[in-house]
Amino acid sequence: MRALVTGGAGFIGSNLVDALLARGDAVTAVDDLSTGRRENLEGALAAGAELAELDIRDGEALRACVAAARPEVVFHLAAQIDVRKSVADPAFDASINVGGTANLLEAVRAAGEPRVVFVSTGGAIYGEGEGQELPLDEEAPLAPLSPYGQSKLAGEGYMSLYERLYGLSTVSLRLGNVYGPRQDPLGEAGVVAIFCGRLRAGGRPTVYGDGRQTRDYIYAGDVVAAALAAAGSAASGPINVGTGVETDVLELAARLGELGGAESFEPELADARPGEVQRIAIDPGRAERELGWRAAVGLDEGLRLTLDAI
Repeated sequence: MRALVTGGAGFIGSNLVDALLARGDAVTAVDDLSTGRRENLEGALAAGAELAELDIRDGEALRACVAAARPEVVFHLAAQIDVRKSVADPAFDASINVGGTANLLEAVRAAGEPRVVFVSTGGAIYGEGEGQELPLDEEAPLAPLSPYGQSKLAGEGYMSLYERLYGLSTVSLRLGNVYGPRQDPLGEAGVVAIFCGRLRAGGRPTVYGDGRQTRDYIYAGDVVAAALAAAGSAASGPINVGTGVETDVLELAARLGELGGAESFEPELADARPGEVQRIAIDPGRAERELGWRAAVGLDEGLRLTLDAI
């Protein structure tokens, strides 16, 4: 099968590229390398993958790339993912997450209408889970608290619109808080990687707010498996990809400190950040029913694998 992965040099995207190559697919990765890393694709490029270095906001270049690759399936991961950056500059966030997604759909429509798997967010699209019965399923109200969550919701809307208007085959995966190897420990998103980096450097983690805020942590390898399952299915609309389990940030730091053998890994508390929810966990029931998928990597195992990769 011919596959195209936008955001293919990112941490999730590059793991997906590797999995596609491992099953024998021809793969084109699209990335502007602003946050993705060419070194994430070194093995994949050596194994025959191609890298198209372009910005998805450049509609003409994207159309030419998709036309040349002739993909049978497109995995759309390219995005602005930093909640804080989205709050500071919502127009920039929207230009990538909304404008770039519209560009991709137009390119796909002109190139034989391959199946599109859109990577959305479950951690930011539902808004605040406090006061609701967690985990939330796909029918829960949507009330994003950040421009990032809102732009991902818009992307889902464009997927559904192109199904209605043009008959495209699309599905949107609402991911929990993804972590795993290749996540940037020096970046602005990804608390697990950041904590692992601090742990390896002998530092202390910074926790914003009281540390009791919860997230649904999902290992990158499980996300890749869900994306592959979604590509091979006829499912459409939103599908949660998570564990349904809440873990608070203080517990996360404690578990990492124990796994890393640190005598002291006590967090330093800082002011809470705008746009971030206090509690969230997402129900993966639909993914199990319609994709035959469920998370296979437990949190301790995933943390150990991530820590070993730093």
